[in-house]
Amino acid sequence: MRMVDLIEKKRDGQPLTKEEISFIIDGYTKGEIPDYQISAFTMAVFFQGMTAQERADLTMAMVHSGETIDLSEIEGIKVDKHSTGGVGDTTTLVLAPLVASVGVPVAKMSGRGLGHTGGTVDKLESVPGFHVEITNEVFIHLVNKNKVAVIGQSGNLTPADKKLYSLRDVTATVNSIPLIASSIMSKKIAAGADAIVLDVKTGAGAFMKDLEDAKELAKAMVSIGNNVGRQTIAVITDMSQPLGYAIGNSLEVQEAIDTLKGEGPSDLEELCLTLGSQMVYLAKKADSLDQAKSLLIESIKSGKALETLKIFLSAQGGDASVVDDYSKLPQAAHTFELEAKEEGYVSEMIADGIGTAAMLLGAGRATKDSVIDLSVGLLLRKKIGEKVQKGDSLVTLFSNQEDVEEVKEKLYQSIKISPEIVESPKLVLDKIE
Repeated sequence: MRMVDLIEKKRDGQPLTKEEISFIIDGYTKGEIPDYQISAFTMAVFFQGMTAQERADLTMAMVHSGETIDLSEIEGIKVDKHSTGGVGDTTTLVLAPLVASVGVPVAKMSGRGLGHTGGTVDKLESVPGFHVEITNEVFIHLVNKNKVAVIGQSGNLTPADKKLYSLRDVTATVNSIPLIASSIMSKKIAAGADAIVLDVKTGAGAFMKDLEDAKELAKAMVSIGNNVGRQTIAVITDMSQPLGYAIGNSLEVQEAIDTLKGEGPSDLEELCLTLGSQMVYLAKKADSLDQAKSLLIESIKSGKALETLKIFLSAQGGDASVVDDYSKLPQAAHTFELEAKEEGYVSEMIADGIGTAAMLLGAGRATKDSVIDLSVGLLLRKKIGEKVQKGDSLVTLFSNQEDVEEVKEKLYQSIKISPEIVESPKLVLDKIE
């Protein structure tokens, strides 16, 4: 088998066999196939696409390129959730304890973030003492005991995907549906999930800006999951504005706790109940989505979800008393208000721009070597569709620097006010099964 022949085959729009795809991924992972040939291959895929079977075969070839996590010792159906990313996306912090509180095992492998704010691990490390550096044995024990645990990403999970993504990043082939879908799904499958719920974002703050592109990606990932024996569903959700009000690590932890107390933002609560219902249903802990949602609502009302959060934090070294005393979370030295310059209705909140403003304060990483300031961030005071008077606070800035003029300017560029009444955007746009 020769790589040049496979490049030519894909260039001409012919489907590759499972053996041919394995040959490509194995050879590239081992360093036997050079970057320039893989670059030609990814460009051929970019233009010619892949069949459903090819996508599934590519995904599994990447899964088998490194370690896989065996969760068979964990009792019950393990359901994982993946979000394609956004601004103020606090869902995992809420969903992990909420879904676990109704008896669904949540064995979560999470990473650190590169972007507007930290990843799930960074956010959880806002809680003093909390750590994810635990052995697989301890991880499995905690999930069996408490129904929830979070572990840091394994260094050798899907190494082919890491190599391929780095190459795609510099060859203008990132925006290829087959390559995006197989990249995401390979990590979820290697992490050992039995079933997968996908939150595919669309809008200004999402990777997929266009709704039809988001639907196409969702269909591709659902097809891959079901093709390889993982029951998979996707929910398409709006990210034209940030989710919730908090953007920043310790601020998002507070918002997650508020949501588990039943006092969180309505859009964050709606999304968590939507995704959580799917997870509970796929785990066979409810006979319908309505029953699943009722179980989750009751868990919040009874305080069981909040108690599960405390147990989860404490089991991994965290100070669970932060749940009742937010002053124990990292605190910024200064707060500033971004005042509305005119009266009207909030017509646009460009999520990307607002996220960049949070990163300028130090809430996220510009590069992988950047150090995150867990205490800083933004708290939105208005969302799209809300009435504002001149002088009203649009955003509260939490900062450890005294000069925030650049951040304010970025926020003013990202928040538009209209004299006309504006409707609030719909959050859940579609579901792909």
